[in-house]
This record gives sequence, C-alpha cells and structure tokens, in this order.
Amino acid sequence: MRAVSIIRNRGQLTIPDSIRKVVSWVSPLSSVYISMAHSDEIVIRPHRPQKEVNWDKLWKMIKKSRSFKGKKGNLSKFIAEDRYSH
Repeated sequence: MRAVSIIRNRGQLTIPDSIRKVVSWVSPLSSVYISMAHSDEIVIRPHRPQKEVNWDKLWKMIKKSRSFKGKKGNLSKFIAEDRYSH
C-alpha cells in the first residue's frame, strides 16, 4: 500500500487515513521505532516492549521499598534528599 503525505515543520509527518485504517497499531500517542534502511528510505515499526510488565508486582515492590525505616529515618526520604542535593 502506498500513500502520499507532506512533511511539515519540525519534521512532523501525518500518516494518511488509508494506512491508519488498515494498521491497528497506528493511533495517537503510539510509540514507534523509526529507522533509516537506506539513504532514501525510512521505516516505521511499532515499539513493543520485550516483556510484559507486571504492574501490580512493581507497585508492591515500590511500596515495600518506601516502607523501610532505619535508625536514621526513612529510606525513601533519604534517597529523595540525596538525589535532589546534587
């Protein structure tokens, strides 16, 4: 399938409706890889994470790390203060 489109200011490219209707992964805020195959060819592919993220497990781990208390205070507070002091 082919379509003609115009590259606008700042390199913005609108993917024509005829292609967006056929390709399910092309939607607003889609994350894509853009690569140059040859000097006269640009390839756009969907970005798909290598593995699925278990968000429940991740948030449980974050909450657990924030809950650690030490003799000198809260670990989460220490990390935040250290990060912003530099």
